[in-house]
Amino acid sequence: MAKDTTEFNKKRTINAAGKLIELDTPKVMGIINITPDSFFSESRKTNVEDAVKQAGKMLADGADFLDIGAYSSRPGAVDITVQEELDRLLPIVEAIAADFPEAVMSIDTFRAKIAEEAIKAGAHIINDISGGELDEEMFPTVARLNVPYILMHMKGTPQNMVYQAQYEDVFNEVTDYFVKKYYQLRQLGVHDVILDPGFGFAKKSEHSYALMNRLQDFKILGLPVLVGISRKRMIYGLTGGTAAEALNGTTVLNAIALTKGADILRVHDVKEAVEAVKIWQQVRNS
Repeated sequence: MAKDTTEFNKKRTINAAGKLIELDTPKVMGIINITPDSFFSESRKTNVEDAVKQAGKMLADGADFLDIGAYSSRPGAVDITVQEELDRLLPIVEAIAADFPEAVMSIDTFRAKIAEEAIKAGAHIINDISGGELDEEMFPTVARLNVPYILMHMKGTPQNMVYQAQYEDVFNEVTDYFVKKYYQLRQLGVHDVILDPGFGFAKKSEHSYALMNRLQDFKILGLPVLVGISRKRMIYGLTGGTAAEALNGTTVLNAIALTKGADILRVHDVKEAVEAVKIWQQVRNS
């Protein structure tokens, strides 16, 4: 039987912040929400001082990336204006860039104008929950800025996505979406694309677990995969409690994701995720 070489053909680097970042070792992305209504209250850092302090802690704990968002994408979140998103975001991006010039910052936004202004302010990666569906200028903007792009799967908007969670085969539908979107990005000259299956976004718990079960099969697309399941309802809806009590479940699921080929873990709790990566590596290399 011929050996499956798909894994060897998988893209192993991204070019961000003026440097080539190797993904042979899984990376950890720390979440900083500068919103008053994100689903996990401990992640909310709504002023510059608190956000910069959190950035410093995450970097000290071993974060490879910081993901900063000023628009809450939890189900039913309040829609805010472009200007309000800019007003929340830019002072914090500028402050983190000034205090931690080596930090690689990702911006969680679906708006092209926000993406462009954030990159000008010192960010390096665009993380778009909508895959370009909510702003037709996003793909051309990413291409022009020549920055890595995190392509996430979602249906609908944060305001109505809970009503869109209907699939005949969730893995195949998400895969088809990625193929279509990646083709569009490549046509525009975007080379550094990271896939995010969008756990919990327009997906019921059973859909998210089905995607996790087949996470390794995304390798056929040859692109890095980001997993963002930190403290989500798919965990505490199963184990009980709230997001505040979902750290153990998050770590377990992150470890499973690592065994299935995740390249980046997007988390609220950096220290625990970094430890999971270290232990997984030790097992793999022993």
